Amino acid sequence: MSNPISSYMGVHADALPLREQRMKLIASNLANADTPGYQAQDIDFNAALDAARMQREGAAAPGGVLSATHEGHLSDAIAAGRLPFQLTRQASQPSLDGNTVDPDAERAAYGRAALEYRASLSFVESKVRTLLTAITGQ
Repeated sequence: MSNPISSYMGVHADALPLREQRMKLIASNLANADTPGYQAQDIDFNAALDAARMQREGAAAPGGVLSATHEGHLSDAIAAGRLPFQLTRQASQPSLDGNTVDPDAERAAYGRAALEYRASLSFVESKVRTLLTAITGQ
């Protein structure tokens, strides 16, 4: 069962942390553009968002979403180097050292991810501002 605040915020309450994770992965890809053998990572955003929405609503989430039954569970999985719905990107141009990062594509993906993050953040800010106006009556 979802709580009223999550329902009020809509999809953006679930999307904001996922967008942040995606930006971190893309930034990591850019940082490792010259690392031999590094495989570019990304998140299947739509599947992760659907799973987060289903988990918030109390339904069983398909696709192997990690649910934390103990406070250290999810942090253990992240420490192991894999996030839920994390996937390896295919190289558009193979390199001799095995690195699959295309810096130009990563910069474009980061720019788009930053724009999407800011859009979600603006929507959440607007909803919070509306709530504060309703509470204070001003």
